[in-house]
Amino acid sequence: MSRIMKRFIIALGIILIVSINNLKAGGMNLNLRQQKIAAIAAHTAVGNLPRLQEELAAGLDAGLTVNEVKEVLVQAYAYCGFPRSLNAISTFMEVLKKRGGKDAQGKLPGPRPAGKSIEFGTVNQTRLVGAPVKGEIYDFAPAIDEFLKAHLFGDIFSRDNLDWQTREVATIAMLAAVPGLEPQLNAHIAIGKHNGLTDAQTQAILALVKNEINGGGAKTSPFPFGKENMGFAQYFTGKSWLAPLTQDKRLGVPVFNVTFEPGCRNNWHTHTGGQILIVVGGVGYYQERGKAARRLLPGDVVEISPDTVHWHGAAPDSWFSHLAVECNPQTNKNTWLEPVSDEEYANAVK
Repeated sequence: MSRIMKRFIIALGIILIVSINNLKAGGMNLNLRQQKIAAIAAHTAVGNLPRLQEELAAGLDAGLTVNEVKEVLVQAYAYCGFPRSLNAISTFMEVLKKRGGKDAQGKLPGPRPAGKSIEFGTVNQTRLVGAPVKGEIYDFAPAIDEFLKAHLFGDIFSRDNLDWQTREVATIAMLAAVPGLEPQLNAHIAIGKHNGLTDAQTQAILALVKNEINGGGAKTSPFPFGKENMGFAQYFTGKSWLAPLTQDKRLGVPVFNVTFEPGCRNNWHTHTGGQILIVVGGVGYYQERGKAARRLLPGDVVEISPDTVHWHGAAPDSWFSHLAVECNPQTNKNTWLEPVSDEEYANAVK
């Protein structure tokens, strides 16, 4: 084989690897770093700290520096409040301690522009939006106009260790994660586009948030999300989370909130004392051996008789949460059987 041909094959292999990585990072719309910034911002906005912890570690693994992540978490207070921002920063500190200081710090912001914050903040706001920002709301409450110009667009957006396009990726994700902020979300989508985000990239951010937050995570139900269900992970296809809701064992009624990521289901199994499922969020399925699967929505109740072979889990495109009520807990035992195959699952959710 000629030297030129060898070089061509090596170059082609590199291109294929890069293309595959880009596809994994969002179909070449968002690169992996942007994807992780959006996920971190979204989970910060809703206060889902277990998922935030995972995404913070994944973001560092994807090449984000410590100071870049800190900028996102600090900026979050302007869009989702000090409590969310402070909780996220505390969570980030825990992640960094566990990782043993191996992560790159990255650059710190440079000096502030000369002059008053409201002056260079007004310039920043105009450049970000593409035109001077005016409106009745600012005439009605001039203080909010001053705070936006001086503090948000002045003090925060002048910190130059995170570029404006990246700040808009984070902002769009935060606003998309919290219901009721559609006017602000639409405004920042326009700002993001003015600062170089494409239509495909903004749609990718919204899709990521929908998958991470609106269809799952902390918003699946009003009950606690809990911790990843590692103790029973071997009996699940996909990830699940478990939150104990009752503490007093004298009452004899253990209740847990169980959350499944899209497509997650547990193995075929039985309970010698039976079980009751109360659906509290998302879309799921329940199936007994030899019977058709039952589609489950919030408010549905499933009564599982003792020793009935069954499985339950999430729909392919939705997170799912149910309360699991353990019946006859003093004698109730689980027997875990084989996993639900992909074919069985596909037939059940048709």
